Amino acid sequence: MDATSRHLDDIDWIPRYGFQLRKAGVQFDAVRVDGDDGRRLADMMEAITGGDPGPIVRELNGRRGMYFLLPAGSTVRRSWPRAVVPFNACSGRVSYVPVPALAEHTWPLAWHFPPTEYGRFVHPLLLLNAATVLFSDAVVRHQDLARIGFRLSALEE
Repeated sequence: MDATSRHLDDIDWIPRYGFQLRKAGVQFDAVRVDGDDGRRLADMMEAITGGDPGPIVRELNGRRGMYFLLPAGSTVRRSWPRAVVPFNACSGRVSYVPVPALAEHTWPLAWHFPPTEYGRFVHPLLLLNAATVLFSDAVVRHQDLARIGFRLSALEE
């Protein structure tokens, strides 16, 4: 077992085998985006963050959703686009998020991007802005983004 595996073994919300449901709002919040939209958002987050967007769980059947894991409390009182379903513990609401083990057969779930360290999650504002751009009703072309000064390379500096 290498140092990275030992370090990830310390993350108590990741099951050792199979998968488990975790109550949102305790260790993390999550948002789910279904189908091809979820994959496009995950790809966009990968590009924005230079390949390390934070933990993202992929559902391999049914809705084929992508679950983006965010810091606890970070999805509450935010206006998410319609394609995004938040999972949190706001007043009067209980949500559960499926979490697979790191190295076991966990079908129908898998890590699209596994956690890299304790306490590291998807950045809520980056995800919110990426989802807003991706799922807005208006068609946003690459040239339009460049014209307003949005550059993926600027986020890496």
